[in-house]
Amino acid sequence: MQALLARISEFFRDVRAELKKVTFPSRSETMGSTTVVLILVFIIGIYLSVLDMVLVKAVRFIIQ
Repeated sequence: MQALLARISEFFRDVRAELKKVTFPSRSETMGSTTVVLILVFIIGIYLSVLDMVLVKAVRFIIQ
């Protein structure tokens, strides 16, 4: 039981040490990344919509 408590204690010490190494992005970095993601989502959404319309027309053409 003592060994288990020692291992748990060591685990939490290691976690605390690793958390001290974490760096969070600045506000401007977060805003820049968010902007890039939103623009890419918009572009991919348009691409998939156009592709869907083309494929629907192609399938309708083949069926008729």
